[in-house]
Amino acid sequence: MYPSVKEVTPGDDYILSIVFDNGERGVLDMKPILDFGIFKRIKDYETFRRVKVAFDTIEWDCGVDLDPEYVYARCKASNAA
Repeated sequence: MYPSVKEVTPGDDYILSIVFDNGERGVLDMKPILDFGIFKRIKDYETFRRVKVAFDTIEWDCGVDLDPEYVYARCKASNAA
């Protein structure tokens, strides 16, 4: 089972700082997926900054959300680098 997202903070250059309910922290670089499908909706930086925690993961008011397992796996990978 993956931990739930407890807190998300948008940063510069489409980076999200994530805090999980197990105390782990990570960063998620959204740039690599901003040109694909639904993720084009958050390419506008003001839209991107309106990220929030919802249902154990993150979402935007424009209808974009991420699978919680994806968020956790990507944050773990960024911490390992």
